Amino acid sequence: MASQVTHVLRTAPRRRIRLDEHLPVDHRLSRFYRIGAGLMGLVLLAFGILGLVDKVGFFDTRGDTVTGLSTNGALSVLSICVGLLLFAGMVIGGNVASTINMVLGVLFILSGFVNLALLDTGLNFLAFRIQNVLFSFVVGVMLMFFGMYGRVGSALPHDNPYWRSRHPEQAAREERRRAGGELRAKALAGSSTAVGRGSALGEGRRAR
Repeated sequence: MASQVTHVLRTAPRRRIRLDEHLPVDHRLSRFYRIGAGLMGLVLLAFGILGLVDKVGFFDTRGDTVTGLSTNGALSVLSICVGLLLFAGMVIGGNVASTINMVLGVLFILSGFVNLALLDTGLNFLAFRIQNVLFSFVVGVMLMFFGMYGRVGSALPHDNPYWRSRHPEQAAREERRRAGGELRAKALAGSSTAVGRGSALGEGRRAR
């Protein structure tokens, strides 16, 4: 008997989860993720373009200063690529924009730690300085905020699409309870209207 149950569990088809099934593209959270991705993408894109304008060597470890940050050709190109990726997330929206924000946020924070260890070494191929490290931490935290808002947490509201996807049974019960309440409210409103009409008819008859 136990082997049959195990066989059924193993052969049962698994439901594939799509990135966009929990959050409609026009949801207010999607707009928030779009704004975050667009703003951070614009900052990185501007930084990368200004760095290329100065024509700094591609792997020049001394770098050049752009808007208070050190850069070289490699860092400029990398910044442009990341900025374009964030713009793509802004265009797509939904869970895709949220996921891109979160993943890049983690990568920026890891980059800050790695490049902090490489400062003043021959392996500092992105020409990082301490201000770049701090900038990487700030951008990473902001991207994680823009990606996790309304998606990660233990106190999400029950109308949140992520909460509903993680608690389908409770969400279904609450939906049925809400639908029953609306039906009862409509029934009460209908009965009140009928009583009011009946009273009006009675008064009209007595007046005659």
